[in-house]
Amino acid sequence: MSIPKEPRQLMINIMYLVLTALLALNVSAEIFNAFKLVDKGLVTSNAAMDAANEPMKATIEKAAKAKASYAQYAERVDPVRETSAEMSAYIQSLVDTMVQRTNGYVVDDETGETTDELRGKKNFDITTLYLVGEPTGEPGVVTGKAQELKERLVKYSEDILQYVDEDQREEYRSKLAINIDDETWKKKNKASWAHMNFDHMPLQATLPIFHKYINDVKATESEILNYLAVKVGAGKEDVVLDKFTVVSAPEKSYIIKGEKYSAEVFLTAFAGGDSKTKVSISVDGKSLPLDKDGKGTYTTTPGSLGTKKYTAKATVFNPVTGKTDTYNRQFTYEVGERAGTISASKMNVFYIGVDNPVEVAISGVNSNNINVNMQGGTISRAGGAWNVRVTKPGKATVTASADGFTKSAEFRVKRIPDPVPKLSKSRGGAMGSGEFKVQPGVFPVLENFDFDAKCDIAGYRVVRVPKRQDPQVVVNRGGKYSGEAQSLIKKATPGDRYFYEDIKCKCPGDPAPRDIGSMVFNIR
Repeated sequence: MSIPKEPRQLMINIMYLVLTALLALNVSAEIFNAFKLVDKGLVTSNAAMDAANEPMKATIEKAAKAKASYAQYAERVDPVRETSAEMSAYIQSLVDTMVQRTNGYVVDDETGETTDELRGKKNFDITTLYLVGEPTGEPGVVTGKAQELKERLVKYSEDILQYVDEDQREEYRSKLAINIDDETWKKKNKASWAHMNFDHMPLQATLPIFHKYINDVKATESEILNYLAVKVGAGKEDVVLDKFTVVSAPEKSYIIKGEKYSAEVFLTAFAGGDSKTKVSISVDGKSLPLDKDGKGTYTTTPGSLGTKKYTAKATVFNPVTGKTDTYNRQFTYEVGERAGTISASKMNVFYIGVDNPVEVAISGVNSNNINVNMQGGTISRAGGAWNVRVTKPGKATVTASADGFTKSAEFRVKRIPDPVPKLSKSRGGAMGSGEFKVQPGVFPVLENFDFDAKCDIAGYRVVRVPKRQDPQVVVNRGGKYSGEAQSLIKKATPGDRYFYEDIKCKCPGDPAPRDIGSMVFNIR
């Protein structure tokens, strides 16, 4: 019995292509839905691989009865499955812990049923603190759970190879799906493997990574079970292949102008190796060299934009029927140009004295690999986005770059708009004496301003003008009434007029208090 790898790899490639395309939209909701889509696909794939691996035990044990020397291979089946199940369970436990610590899944208010919507899908604290943790002082080693995950995956790869005969272990080492990339994070100047994969990543974005590793574990289990099946004679070419179709598995179906397009073209259900089934493959009339698994790689570098097409043809000799059949299929891919966006999350303007959130994205590029800098202010990472601080009015420019592509955006820089002075809920006019006397003082309100900013009253002059009497004046420091001002307010009687003049206010980023006008109240 044999479990083919190509359909699984094709499925994973397609799902990542969908994710890459959706990332180009730069819409937060769509991006998180894309992560969910990929994650669901991987979970479904894992279930399918479990179903495919399940009957292998009975198949191997049945075939092992043919010879006494086969018994040793049948005895390895349960340890292989137990080792893999333990590794998969550990990876899933990391996911379950993070989901639990971020309040689980959303419950539908109407049905009371638990949905697949994570409450903490945008939470990056759990991934950074729980998975990455702190550096230990040893290069590339951290205190978080990701370090333990990495070490256990490496150990699993070594443990599982113990069930392969010693003279074949090196051959099968290269076939295992588990692959810990310890080079890329160093080239990208990341602090560790854990930082490259999980640092400041939203929880929803990490789930496909974990389920991909579970998928790799199950694929590795499948590889070893197939090895044992071959050893007892259950994995030899005893399957009759009577239906074929040609498949193209591209690295990316949407590429940027100037990039190389690369795709694997192969015949599905092909037995490979030294099979008597002979296959030849060509693309647009040009023959492709085939590897030992019967796959050819088609590469081309488009020179223009738009939808491109090519026709793949596979010719196969079927030893079962003795016939030679030809299969054709047309494939398409799209060539586009690199696009980038830089947008202020709240307004297309930066304000002095407050945090200005900015979203930066370049299609097809992971946000962790984008370099961002600015002129006219400072910009820093803030979770999955960026934060800008500016100090003087004028203009500021934010620039993002990655893979030779650069995008710049210019923003206006303004000071925080003038707040509105208020007493109670009023800016002036008639007010009952009872309501007027209980007010603690004047306070500023930033109307229609989306930022979290607080202005403070620096001072003002209160003038009481009673009927047929001379005006009484008190200068008040700060927004809250002083004792002298409070005494003046307590004198309010119907018919009095109170003037609040020369009201000064200071907002974040202001070098000195600003004048925000005056108010007049008629006491009823």
